[in-house]
Amino acid sequence: MEILLCSGYPTQIALGQLLLLAGLKPTLPDGSLSPTFIFLLTMSDSVVLIGLIIGLLLRRGERPAEVFFGGRPPLPEVGAGVLLFPAIITVMMVLMLVIRVLVPSLHNVPDNPLEGLIGNGLSVWMFLAVVIIAGGVREELQRAFLLHRFRGDLGQPWMGLLITSLAFGMGHTLQGLDAAIITGTLGAIWGAIYLTRRSALAPVVSHSLFNSAELLRAFFT
Repeated sequence: MEILLCSGYPTQIALGQLLLLAGLKPTLPDGSLSPTFIFLLTMSDSVVLIGLIIGLLLRRGERPAEVFFGGRPPLPEVGAGVLLFPAIITVMMVLMLVIRVLVPSLHNVPDNPLEGLIGNGLSVWMFLAVVIIAGGVREELQRAFLLHRFRGDLGQPWMGLLITSLAFGMGHTLQGLDAAIITGTLGAIWGAIYLTRRSALAPVVSHSLFNSAELLRAFFT
């Protein structure tokens, strides 16, 4: 139940409904995504989800810092995250090339709708906060918690890695099937690093750098 509750879907659905009740709509009159709606949804979901995870850990007498970072020195983990960044970019580019050549039909969304937010009134700095906090930090702490539960309670950490990676990819289908496959694969890499190092700090750094680089690429192009 904790895994399902912290999967990201229940909290986003509930918060999305609250925003709708408050009179906010997810799209603008021209059909594009609403920057205000997306910003409020992702940032509020980050706060609620991380708070929920911490509460569930404390309820069972666990130390969140130990679960998330395993008591490892932070500087080596930060360094590992920085060094991992070029490898992540390489994996993304190789997967993108393979998909475009072998299965071009998976590229079913020509223009990433999330990239349009940058030019729809949401400043690049606000969007940078979203991709780092809601992407790099929240998603990796969430992944760490889910894998911790799969490992400790269910005894199936690598099965948990498969399930969470599939769910992570499915959560990005709005950006296209090719993007879903790529993000699911990257999620599996970050999850495997957590399982082997028992710290989410390197994945947080790597994920944040990756999201920031993607934002800057979209902004300047």
